[in-house]
Amino acid sequence: MTTIVEGHERGSVGYRRLGIAMWCSGVAIYALIYAVQALLPAIAADFAVSPATASLAMSATTGAIALAIIPLSAVAERWGRTRTMTVATAVSAVLALVTPLAPTLGVLIALRALQGVTIAVLPALAVAHVTAEVAPRHLSGAVGMLIAGNTIGGLSGRLIAGTIADLSGWRLGLAAIGATALLCTIGFRLALPPQLAPDGGGGRLRELGAPLRRHLADPALMRLFLIGFLMMGTFATVFNYLGFRLIAPPFSLPASVAGLVFLAYLLGSWTSTAAGRLADRVGRRPVLCGAALIAVVGAVVSVPDVLAVMLLGLLVMTVGFFAAHTVASSWVSRRAVLLPDGRPAIASAQYLFGTYAGSSIVGTVGGLAYDAGAWPATAAYIAALLVATLVLALGVRPLPAAP
Repeated sequence: MTTIVEGHERGSVGYRRLGIAMWCSGVAIYALIYAVQALLPAIAADFAVSPATASLAMSATTGAIALAIIPLSAVAERWGRTRTMTVATAVSAVLALVTPLAPTLGVLIALRALQGVTIAVLPALAVAHVTAEVAPRHLSGAVGMLIAGNTIGGLSGRLIAGTIADLSGWRLGLAAIGATALLCTIGFRLALPPQLAPDGGGGRLRELGAPLRRHLADPALMRLFLIGFLMMGTFATVFNYLGFRLIAPPFSLPASVAGLVFLAYLLGSWTSTAAGRLADRVGRRPVLCGAALIAVVGAVVSVPDVLAVMLLGLLVMTVGFFAAHTVASSWVSRRAVLLPDGRPAIASAQYLFGTYAGSSIVGTVGGLAYDAGAWPATAAYIAALLVATLVLALGVRPLPAAP
Protein backbone atom coordinates (compact mmCIF):
# COMPACT_ATOMS: atom_id res chain seq x y z
CA MET A 1 0.00 0.00 0.00
CA THR A 2 1.32 3.45 -0.96
CA THR A 3 2.26 5.65 1.97
CA ILE A 4 1.20 9.28 2.04
CA VAL A 5 3.53 11.68 3.83
CA GLU A 6 1.70 14.09 6.14
CA GLY A 7 1.74 17.30 4.15
CA HIS A 8 0.67 20.94 4.17
CA GLU A 9 -2.27 21.82 6.41
CA ARG A 10 -4.99 24.10 5.12
CA GLY A 11 -4.17 27.70 6.06
CA SER A 12 -0.40 27.17 6.26
CA VAL A 13 2.06 29.21 4.20
CA GLY A 14 3.09 26.12 2.26
CA TYR A 15 -0.53 25.27 1.47
CA ARG A 16 -1.16 28.80 0.18
CA ARG A 17 2.04 28.86 -1.91
CA LEU A 18 1.26 25.46 -3.36
CA GLY A 19 -2.24 26.67 -4.21
CA ILE A 20 -0.90 29.78 -5.98
CA ALA A 21 1.69 27.77 -7.90
CA MET A 22 -0.74 25.10 -9.06
CA TRP A 23 -3.26 27.81 -9.91
CA CYS A 24 -0.66 29.46 -12.19
CA SER A 25 0.13 26.11 -13.82
CA GLY A 26 -3.55 25.38 -14.34
CA VAL A 27 -4.19 28.80 -15.85
CA ALA A 28 -1.34 28.32 -18.32
CA ILE A 29 -2.15 24.79 -19.42
CA TYR A 30 -5.91 25.04 -19.62
CA ALA A 31 -5.75 28.37 -21.41
CA LEU A 32 -3.51 26.69 -24.00
CA ILE A 33 -5.82 23.69 -24.35
CA TYR A 34 -9.16 25.48 -24.54
CA ALA A 35 -8.47 28.92 -26.05
CA VAL A 36 -9.20 27.54 -29.51
CA GLN A 37 -12.72 26.58 -28.40
CA ALA A 38 -13.79 30.23 -28.51
CA LEU A 39 -12.24 30.56 -31.96
CA LEU A 40 -14.02 27.64 -33.65
CA PRO A 41 -16.61 29.78 -35.47
CA ALA A 42 -13.82 32.05 -36.79
CA ILE A 43 -11.68 29.06 -37.80
CA ALA A 44 -14.66 27.42 -39.53
CA ALA A 45 -15.32 30.63 -41.48
CA ASP A 46 -11.64 31.19 -42.35
CA PHE A 47 -11.12 27.68 -43.71
CA ALA A 48 -14.72 27.26 -44.99
CA VAL A 49 -15.47 24.06 -43.07
CA SER A 50 -18.36 22.74 -40.94
CA PRO A 51 -18.52 23.10 -37.14
CA ALA A 52 -17.69 19.40 -36.70
CA THR A 53 -14.61 19.72 -38.94
CA ALA A 54 -13.44 22.92 -37.25
CA SER A 55 -13.74 21.20 -33.87
CA LEU A 56 -10.84 18.92 -34.88
CA ALA A 57 -8.53 21.83 -33.94
CA MET A 58 -9.80 21.27 -30.41
CA SER A 59 -10.08 17.48 -30.51
CA ALA A 60 -6.52 17.11 -31.86
CA THR A 61 -5.08 18.53 -28.65
CA THR A 62 -7.30 16.61 -26.24
CA GLY A 63 -6.86 13.43 -28.29
CA ALA A 64 -3.07 13.73 -28.21
CA ILE A 65 -3.20 14.33 -24.47
CA ALA A 66 -5.34 11.21 -24.05
CA LEU A 67 -2.91 9.05 -26.04
CA ALA A 68 0.25 10.36 -24.35
CA ILE A 69 -0.86 10.97 -20.79
CA ILE A 70 -0.52 7.44 -19.40
CA PRO A 71 2.96 6.53 -20.74
CA LEU A 72 4.36 9.99 -19.99
CA SER A 73 2.86 10.09 -16.48
CA ALA A 74 4.35 6.68 -15.75
CA VAL A 75 7.92 7.94 -16.21
CA ALA A 76 7.54 11.66 -15.39
CA GLU A 77 8.55 11.39 -11.74
CA ARG A 78 11.92 9.97 -12.80
CA TRP A 79 12.60 13.47 -14.18
CA GLY A 80 11.35 15.22 -11.02
CA ARG A 81 7.84 16.60 -10.55
CA THR A 82 8.86 20.25 -10.24
CA ARG A 83 11.33 20.23 -13.13
CA THR A 84 8.98 18.33 -15.43
CA MET A 85 6.00 20.61 -14.80
CA THR A 86 8.10 23.74 -15.39
CA VAL A 87 9.70 22.55 -18.62
CA ALA A 88 6.51 21.10 -20.08
CA THR A 89 4.53 24.27 -19.40
CA ALA A 90 7.21 26.48 -20.97
CA VAL A 91 7.57 24.31 -24.11
CA SER A 92 3.79 24.21 -24.54
CA ALA A 93 3.65 28.01 -24.35
CA VAL A 94 6.36 28.38 -26.98
CA LEU A 95 4.47 26.04 -29.31
CA ALA A 96 1.41 28.24 -28.81
CA LEU A 97 3.38 31.15 -30.28
CA VAL A 98 4.11 29.07 -33.41
CA THR A 99 0.57 27.71 -33.96
CA PRO A 100 -0.93 30.97 -35.31
CA LEU A 101 1.45 30.74 -38.29
CA ALA A 102 -0.32 27.61 -39.60
CA PRO A 103 -1.17 28.16 -43.30
CA THR A 104 -3.86 25.46 -43.50
CA LEU A 105 -6.34 23.73 -41.21
CA GLY A 106 -4.32 20.52 -41.51
CA VAL A 107 -1.15 22.20 -40.27
CA LEU A 108 -3.11 23.87 -37.46
CA ILE A 109 -4.49 20.50 -36.38
CA ALA A 110 -1.00 18.92 -36.51
CA LEU A 111 0.53 21.69 -34.37
CA ARG A 112 -2.32 21.46 -31.88
CA ALA A 113 -1.74 17.70 -31.64
CA LEU A 114 1.99 18.25 -30.98
CA GLN A 115 1.08 20.73 -28.28
CA GLY A 116 -1.18 18.10 -26.74
CA VAL A 117 1.79 15.73 -26.41
CA THR A 118 3.87 18.35 -24.55
CA ILE A 119 0.93 19.15 -22.28
CA ALA A 120 0.08 15.50 -21.58
CA VAL A 121 2.52 15.02 -18.74
CA LEU A 122 1.08 17.89 -16.69
CA PRO A 123 -2.50 17.13 -15.56
CA ALA A 124 -1.87 13.80 -13.81
CA LEU A 125 1.47 14.99 -12.44
CA ALA A 126 -0.23 18.04 -10.92
CA VAL A 127 -2.81 15.88 -9.13
CA ALA A 128 -0.09 13.48 -8.00
CA HIS A 129 1.99 16.41 -6.68
CA VAL A 130 -0.93 17.82 -4.71
CA THR A 131 -1.72 14.33 -3.37
CA ALA A 132 1.88 13.95 -2.15
CA GLU A 133 2.24 17.45 -0.69
CA VAL A 134 -1.11 18.04 1.10
CA ALA A 135 -2.36 16.37 4.30
CA PRO A 136 -4.79 13.59 3.26
CA ARG A 137 -7.76 15.04 5.18
CA HIS A 138 -7.57 18.16 3.02
CA LEU A 139 -7.07 16.37 -0.30
CA SER A 140 -10.51 16.91 -1.89
CA GLY A 141 -10.42 20.59 -0.99
CA ALA A 142 -6.88 20.96 -2.37
CA VAL A 143 -7.82 19.21 -5.62
CA GLY A 144 -10.82 21.53 -5.81
CA MET A 145 -8.43 24.47 -5.53
CA LEU A 146 -6.29 22.97 -8.31
CA ILE A 147 -9.31 22.51 -10.55
CA ALA A 148 -10.37 26.08 -9.77
CA GLY A 149 -7.09 27.24 -11.34
CA ASN A 150 -7.75 24.98 -14.30
CA THR A 151 -11.17 26.58 -14.57
CA ILE A 152 -9.79 30.11 -14.57
CA GLY A 153 -7.29 29.03 -17.23
CA GLY A 154 -10.01 27.64 -19.43
CA LEU A 155 -12.08 30.78 -18.93
CA SER A 156 -9.28 33.30 -19.45
CA GLY A 157 -7.99 31.45 -22.50
CA ARG A 158 -11.38 31.55 -24.15
CA LEU A 159 -12.12 35.17 -23.22
CA ILE A 160 -8.69 36.57 -24.12
CA ALA A 161 -8.47 34.67 -27.39
CA GLY A 162 -12.09 35.40 -28.30
CA THR A 163 -11.88 39.12 -27.55
CA ILE A 164 -8.61 39.65 -29.42
CA ALA A 165 -9.82 37.50 -32.32
CA ASP A 166 -12.94 39.63 -32.66
CA LEU A 167 -10.70 42.69 -33.07
CA SER A 168 -7.65 41.31 -34.91
CA GLY A 169 -8.37 37.72 -35.99
CA TRP A 170 -8.01 34.29 -34.42
CA ARG A 171 -4.28 34.04 -35.12
CA LEU A 172 -3.39 36.99 -32.90
CA GLY A 173 -5.78 35.62 -30.29
CA LEU A 174 -3.81 32.36 -30.09
CA ALA A 175 -0.49 34.25 -29.95
CA ALA A 176 -1.73 36.25 -26.94
CA ILE A 177 -2.50 32.99 -25.13
CA GLY A 178 1.05 31.77 -25.70
CA ALA A 179 2.44 34.95 -24.12
CA THR A 180 0.05 34.61 -21.17
CA ALA A 181 1.15 31.02 -20.61
CA LEU A 182 4.83 32.04 -20.49
CA LEU A 183 4.06 34.58 -17.75
CA CYS A 184 2.12 31.97 -15.79
CA THR A 185 5.04 29.55 -16.06
CA ILE A 186 7.28 32.10 -14.35
CA GLY A 187 4.66 32.64 -11.63
CA PHE A 188 4.36 28.90 -11.06
CA ARG A 189 8.08 28.42 -10.56
CA LEU A 190 8.46 31.39 -8.21
CA ALA A 191 5.49 30.44 -5.99
CA LEU A 192 6.07 26.69 -5.70
CA PRO A 193 7.17 25.76 -2.15
CA PRO A 194 10.01 23.32 -1.48
CA GLN A 195 8.92 19.75 -2.06
CA LEU A 196 8.01 17.79 1.09
CA ALA A 197 7.61 14.33 -0.42
CA PRO A 198 10.43 12.91 -2.54
CA ASP A 199 9.86 12.04 -6.17
CA GLY A 200 8.56 8.52 -6.50
CA GLY A 201 11.23 7.57 -8.99
CA GLY A 202 8.67 6.75 -11.63
CA GLY A 203 8.92 3.54 -13.55
CA ARG A 204 9.64 1.98 -16.92
CA LEU A 205 7.07 1.63 -19.67
CA ARG A 206 7.36 -2.16 -19.56
CA GLU A 207 6.28 -2.02 -15.90
CA LEU A 208 3.13 -0.08 -16.75
CA GLY A 209 0.89 -3.05 -17.55
CA ALA A 210 0.48 -4.40 -14.02
CA PRO A 211 -0.81 -1.21 -12.33
CA LEU A 212 -3.01 -0.41 -15.34
CA ARG A 213 -4.66 -3.83 -15.12
CA ARG A 214 -4.91 -3.60 -11.33
CA HIS A 215 -6.77 -0.31 -11.51
CA LEU A 216 -9.05 -1.47 -14.34
CA ALA A 217 -9.93 -4.57 -12.31
CA ASP A 218 -11.27 -2.39 -9.49
CA PRO A 219 -15.00 -1.82 -10.22
CA ALA A 220 -15.15 1.59 -8.56
CA LEU A 221 -12.09 2.94 -10.37
CA MET A 222 -13.44 1.66 -13.67
CA ARG A 223 -16.72 3.48 -13.06
CA LEU A 224 -14.87 6.67 -12.14
CA PHE A 225 -12.80 6.45 -15.34
CA LEU A 226 -16.02 6.10 -17.37
CA ILE A 227 -17.59 8.99 -15.48
CA GLY A 228 -14.64 11.18 -16.46
CA PHE A 229 -15.03 10.08 -20.11
CA LEU A 230 -18.75 10.86 -20.26
CA MET A 231 -18.85 13.97 -18.09
CA MET A 232 -16.00 15.81 -19.75
CA GLY A 233 -17.14 14.68 -23.19
CA THR A 234 -20.54 16.27 -22.64
CA PHE A 235 -18.83 19.37 -21.24
CA ALA A 236 -16.71 19.68 -24.39
CA THR A 237 -19.81 19.25 -26.53
CA VAL A 238 -21.60 22.09 -24.78
CA PHE A 239 -18.79 24.61 -25.12
CA ASN A 240 -17.64 23.49 -28.58
CA TYR A 241 -20.97 24.23 -30.22
CA LEU A 242 -22.75 26.74 -28.02
CA GLY A 243 -20.89 29.57 -29.77
CA PHE A 244 -22.30 28.43 -33.12
CA ARG A 245 -25.79 28.48 -31.60
CA LEU A 246 -25.41 31.98 -30.16
CA ILE A 247 -24.17 33.65 -33.36
CA ALA A 248 -26.97 32.04 -35.42
CA PRO A 249 -30.68 33.02 -35.42
CA PRO A 250 -32.71 33.53 -33.31
CA PHE A 251 -29.99 34.94 -31.02
CA SER A 252 -27.66 36.37 -33.73
CA LEU A 253 -25.20 37.67 -31.15
CA PRO A 254 -21.86 39.24 -32.15
CA ALA A 255 -18.95 36.84 -31.65
CA SER A 256 -17.46 38.98 -28.87
CA VAL A 257 -20.77 38.92 -26.95
CA ALA A 258 -21.28 35.19 -27.56
CA GLY A 259 -17.83 34.60 -26.06
CA LEU A 260 -19.04 36.00 -22.75
CA VAL A 261 -20.88 32.73 -22.23
CA PHE A 262 -17.57 31.36 -20.98
CA LEU A 263 -18.00 33.52 -17.87
CA ALA A 264 -20.00 30.55 -16.64
CA TYR A 265 -16.55 29.17 -15.79
CA LEU A 266 -16.39 31.56 -12.84
CA LEU A 267 -19.23 29.62 -11.28
CA GLY A 268 -17.34 26.43 -12.07
CA SER A 269 -14.29 27.75 -10.21
CA TRP A 270 -16.31 28.33 -7.06
CA THR A 271 -18.11 25.01 -7.50
CA SER A 272 -14.85 23.03 -7.67
CA THR A 273 -13.64 24.27 -4.31
CA ALA A 274 -17.07 24.03 -2.65
CA ALA A 275 -17.75 20.53 -3.97
CA GLY A 276 -14.35 19.28 -2.80
CA ARG A 277 -14.93 20.56 0.72
CA LEU A 278 -18.49 19.22 0.80
CA ALA A 279 -17.22 15.80 -0.27
CA ASP A 280 -14.65 15.89 2.56
CA ARG A 281 -17.53 16.46 5.01
CA VAL A 282 -20.44 14.32 3.77
CA GLY A 283 -18.77 11.80 1.48
CA ARG A 284 -17.86 11.62 -2.17
CA ARG A 285 -20.63 9.37 -3.48
CA PRO A 286 -23.65 11.56 -2.59
CA VAL A 287 -21.92 14.67 -3.96
CA LEU A 288 -20.98 12.87 -7.17
CA CYS A 289 -24.51 11.57 -7.73
CA GLY A 290 -26.02 14.95 -6.96
CA ALA A 291 -23.66 16.68 -9.39
CA ALA A 292 -24.60 14.30 -12.22
CA LEU A 293 -28.31 14.86 -11.57
CA ILE A 294 -27.85 18.64 -11.55
CA ALA A 295 -26.11 18.48 -14.94
CA VAL A 296 -29.02 16.47 -16.41
CA VAL A 297 -31.46 19.14 -15.27
CA GLY A 298 -29.28 21.84 -16.83
CA ALA A 299 -29.23 20.05 -20.20
CA VAL A 300 -33.04 19.97 -20.31
CA VAL A 301 -33.36 23.62 -19.28
CA SER A 302 -30.95 24.75 -22.03
CA VAL A 303 -33.23 23.68 -24.91
CA PRO A 304 -35.68 26.63 -25.34
CA ASP A 305 -34.62 29.46 -27.66
CA VAL A 306 -34.98 32.00 -24.86
CA LEU A 307 -31.62 33.55 -24.00
CA ALA A 308 -32.20 33.87 -20.24
CA VAL A 309 -33.51 30.29 -19.96
CA MET A 310 -30.69 28.91 -22.10
CA LEU A 311 -28.09 30.68 -19.96
CA LEU A 312 -29.72 29.33 -16.80
CA GLY A 313 -29.43 25.82 -18.19
CA LEU A 314 -25.78 26.44 -19.02
CA LEU A 315 -25.04 27.64 -15.49
CA VAL A 316 -26.76 24.61 -13.96
CA MET A 317 -24.82 22.25 -16.23
CA THR A 318 -21.57 24.02 -15.33
CA VAL A 319 -22.20 23.49 -11.61
CA GLY A 320 -22.83 19.80 -12.21
CA PHE A 321 -19.81 19.34 -14.49
CA PHE A 322 -17.25 20.89 -12.17
CA ALA A 323 -18.61 19.34 -8.99
CA ALA A 324 -18.55 15.87 -10.55
CA HIS A 325 -15.06 16.33 -12.00
CA THR A 326 -13.64 17.54 -8.67
CA VAL A 327 -15.09 14.67 -6.67
CA ALA A 328 -14.31 11.95 -9.22
CA SER A 329 -10.69 13.02 -9.75
CA SER A 330 -9.92 13.28 -6.03
CA TRP A 331 -11.64 9.93 -5.38
CA VAL A 332 -9.50 8.20 -8.03
CA SER A 333 -6.29 9.40 -6.37
CA ARG A 334 -7.43 8.48 -2.87
CA ARG A 335 -8.78 5.07 -3.84
CA ALA A 336 -5.57 4.14 -5.63
CA VAL A 337 -3.63 5.00 -2.46
CA LEU A 338 -5.79 2.59 -0.47
CA LEU A 339 -5.49 -0.30 -2.94
CA PRO A 340 -2.70 -2.84 -2.37
CA ASP A 341 0.22 -1.69 -4.54
CA GLY A 342 -1.89 1.21 -5.80
CA ARG A 343 -0.19 3.81 -8.02
CA PRO A 344 -2.05 7.13 -7.60
CA ALA A 345 -0.14 8.94 -10.37
CA ILE A 346 -0.98 6.21 -12.88
CA ALA A 347 -4.59 6.04 -11.67
CA SER A 348 -4.88 9.81 -12.10
CA ALA A 349 -3.42 9.44 -15.59
CA GLN A 350 -6.00 6.77 -16.42
CA TYR A 351 -8.80 9.03 -15.21
CA LEU A 352 -7.46 11.95 -17.21
CA PHE A 353 -7.06 9.70 -20.25
CA GLY A 354 -10.79 9.13 -19.95
CA THR A 355 -11.57 12.84 -19.68
CA TYR A 356 -9.46 13.84 -22.68
CA ALA A 357 -10.60 10.89 -24.75
CA GLY A 358 -14.14 11.91 -23.92
CA SER A 359 -13.47 15.50 -24.93
CA SER A 360 -12.16 14.29 -28.30
CA ILE A 361 -14.55 11.45 -29.11
CA VAL A 362 -17.76 12.56 -27.40
CA GLY A 363 -17.10 16.19 -28.37
CA THR A 364 -16.58 15.36 -32.06
CA VAL A 365 -19.67 13.12 -32.19
CA GLY A 366 -21.57 15.96 -30.55
CA GLY A 367 -20.67 18.05 -33.60
CA LEU A 368 -22.40 15.50 -35.80
CA ALA A 369 -25.48 15.84 -33.59
CA TYR A 370 -25.30 19.63 -33.94
CA ASP A 371 -24.88 19.42 -37.74
CA ALA A 372 -27.88 17.08 -37.93
CA GLY A 373 -30.37 18.74 -35.60
CA ALA A 374 -28.90 21.94 -34.14
CA TRP A 375 -29.17 22.44 -30.38
CA PRO A 376 -32.25 20.25 -29.63
CA ALA A 377 -30.44 17.19 -31.02
CA THR A 378 -27.25 18.20 -29.20
CA ALA A 379 -29.09 18.65 -25.88
CA ALA A 380 -30.76 15.23 -26.24
CA TYR A 381 -27.33 13.68 -26.88
CA ILE A 382 -25.90 15.46 -23.83
CA ALA A 383 -28.80 14.45 -21.56
CA ALA A 384 -28.51 10.77 -22.55
CA LEU A 385 -24.81 10.73 -21.67
CA LEU A 386 -25.43 12.50 -18.36
CA VAL A 387 -28.08 9.95 -17.37
CA ALA A 388 -25.52 7.22 -18.06
CA THR A 389 -23.09 9.15 -15.84
CA LEU A 390 -25.63 9.22 -13.01
CA VAL A 391 -26.17 5.46 -13.27
CA LEU A 392 -22.42 4.88 -13.05
CA ALA A 393 -22.11 7.21 -10.05
CA LEU A 394 -24.83 5.35 -8.17
CA GLY A 395 -22.75 2.18 -8.46
CA VAL A 396 -19.47 3.57 -7.05
CA ARG A 397 -18.86 1.97 -3.65
CA PRO A 398 -16.04 2.99 -1.29
CA LEU A 399 -13.52 0.53 0.08
CA PRO A 400 -14.21 -0.38 3.73
CA ALA A 401 -11.10 1.58 4.80
CA ALA A 402 -11.95 4.67 2.74
CA PRO A 403 -13.01 7.81 4.57
